[in-house]
Amino acid sequence: MSQSLDRALTLLSGLAREPKTLDQLAEEIGVHKSTVLRLLRTLETHHFVRREGQRYYRLGSALFDLAQQALEDRDVRRTAQSALAGLNARTGHTVHLASYEDGEVVYIDKFEGRHSVRMYSRIGKRAPLHCTAVGKVLVAAMTPEKQADVVSRIDFFVRTPNTITTPEAYEKELALVADRGYAVDNAEHEDFIHCVAAPVRGPGGVVLAAASVSVPKVLLDYDGLMALVPELIAAAEEASVHSGWTGNRKGKLE
Repeated sequence: MSQSLDRALTLLSGLAREPKTLDQLAEEIGVHKSTVLRLLRTLETHHFVRREGQRYYRLGSALFDLAQQALEDRDVRRTAQSALAGLNARTGHTVHLASYEDGEVVYIDKFEGRHSVRMYSRIGKRAPLHCTAVGKVLVAAMTPEKQADVVSRIDFFVRTPNTITTPEAYEKELALVADRGYAVDNAEHEDFIHCVAAPVRGPGGVVLAAASVSVPKVLLDYDGLMALVPELIAAAEEASVHSGWTGNRKGKLE
């Protein structure tokens, strides 16, 4: 990667967190302000960055357009939308749609719950495979060869006291997920949130994505969460039918 491109991408990542001044951006990437200013002017010309007042810079509209185009390019997001919106409306809880990308979960759609408890997730956000219900669903659906490779690359870092921390325990969990058709995150990623997830399939039964229902523990206990599983599976199967699935439950994530 060229040095200029690397710096420009670093600037965009910095601005994604909050608006910043020229001085702050120069300090962040460790170069002179004149270099940063040249990069910012180029990014501003293409609407990737815009100036806010006299001092601050923030992300521009071109990035949001690109992000929307990238999301719309994922057919499963469109085809699953009505089923997952219905699940969200019926339960009142947060519903996610997530896919696998480069060793992580990527949230590609989200329907906010009616409660006010804030969650980690947002569209485009990445999350670990080993401590999320959607991650377990996606890895459980892989071929044995791919699954072994993916698991070997996971850093089993601890997020909560319930996080799975060894490959052996994770492989046992994946077998359970594959057998019962859904996965549980029992406060493994965030200690105040638990969720259940199920696969969204496409033609031939291939798993395209995972759908989940996430609920703050203060609003619903574990038994209440498990009571949502039939509703979740029904919605995931409806989304699967809209995505081209014809009833073969033995598909794998390629």
